[in-house]
Amino acid sequence: MELEKGVQRWVVEISNWKPSPSHFSFAMSFLPHHEHSSITRFVKLEDQKRALVSRLLQYALVHQVLGIPFDEIIIRRTPEGKPFLVYDNVKSRFPNFNFNVSHHGDYVAIASEPVCLVGLDIVSHSIPMNETADEFIRSFSSYFSTLEWYHISNAGSSDEMLKFFHRYWCLKEAFVKAMGSGVGYKLDDVEFHHTNWDNIFVKVAGKEMKDWKFWLLEIGQNHSVCIARGHPRTAIKSYMKTLKQTEFDENEYNLGLHLPNASLMFLTVEDLIQLCDHADSPSINVSRNPRVSDEDETE
Repeated sequence: MELEKGVQRWVVEISNWKPSPSHFSFAMSFLPHHEHSSITRFVKLEDQKRALVSRLLQYALVHQVLGIPFDEIIIRRTPEGKPFLVYDNVKSRFPNFNFNVSHHGDYVAIASEPVCLVGLDIVSHSIPMNETADEFIRSFSSYFSTLEWYHISNAGSSDEMLKFFHRYWCLKEAFVKAMGSGVGYKLDDVEFHHTNWDNIFVKVAGKEMKDWKFWLLEIGQNHSVCIARGHPRTAIKSYMKTLKQTEFDENEYNLGLHLPNASLMFLTVEDLIQLCDHADSPSINVSRNPRVSDEDETE
């Protein structure tokens, strides 16, 4: 099915990437000059790496999926910080192509959808130094419903509590990021239900959101990834303005909602740079590794 090509999930592990200054500059040269300051403004190299890989993923995925030349890709951000593609003059076989990016810990990732909104979040199951797991988790208690907090508090050991906490957090972040919202969203009104972290659904202020699907995955050492897929009409106003289509009949929307969730495609930074370096050549087959943040704005 043609629409399935718009469902992409790319992940890059950056923990082992140790670029020299010249290699880093070479990688950054594939991006428009106006993107450079959003990378170099970070003091720490690790933060610069995440920002660089995030932006390379966005441009590479748009090029691979839509065939737009690198120098014609225009990516902007909403006031809340969510990136979106400007493609008024580009013919697309997808009615509502959009993407979302995230990074945390060892990974940077991007997900795209052809019809539905897409939200993506990665969390590393870590805690700040000089703080116990219990102290860390309790500082976020106001963001969870009574039911969610019960499951977190009764998960068992500190490690299990931390795992439950991060999984719920990952789900909530993917949900609000799909809509284009920032940290101001009332997260304690967002309550997730699941069966052993499968068959996941969400209630907002007690009402089940039936036009949404969620996937929760584990990658690497203690990282969770959540992908949210939902109806464009639920996007916040500023993000809705960037979408091509927000209203669908039931059959159209169900087609997009029930598309298969693509496998994660893992790329190295070198794979990603090669994709960028050959952007003006025929599309490279990157299916040998499953396939697109930034300082995790609303991305």
